Amino acid sequence: MNIPSDLHYTKDHEWVKGEGEEATVGITDWAQGELGDIVYLELPEVGKIVISGKPFGTIEAVKAASEIFAPVAGEIVAVNGMLEDSPELINKSPYDDGWIIKIHLSDPEEIDTLLSADDYGKLIEV
Repeated sequence: MNIPSDLHYTKDHEWVKGEGEEATVGITDWAQGELGDIVYLELPEVGKIVISGKPFGTIEAVKAASEIFAPVAGEIVAVNGMLEDSPELINKSPYDDGWIIKIHLSDPEEIDTLLSADDYGKLIEV
């Protein structure tokens, strides 16, 4: 199971990479494995304000559909357009090509309240 140590995680299986006042968000390797083959994503528009812990999109896989939750609050500044035509990028590369959104953070320190890689590993019992 791939759990990069430079990222932060949520109990809902999203990951966050903070980069100054911006953060990149996706779902974890564990989550994509549980979902199976991802076939569709319903993603928000750039400019949408997201609230920590609230859903911002939907991910559909062969096995199930699931909401995607914002791990931090802020304004969406980018959406990974490659996922529209190739949602399977999340299965192939959840931490790189399969990123979902980028957020301009309301409070950059909010990232520090999320789970560390070690804590996330314990959550999923790896």
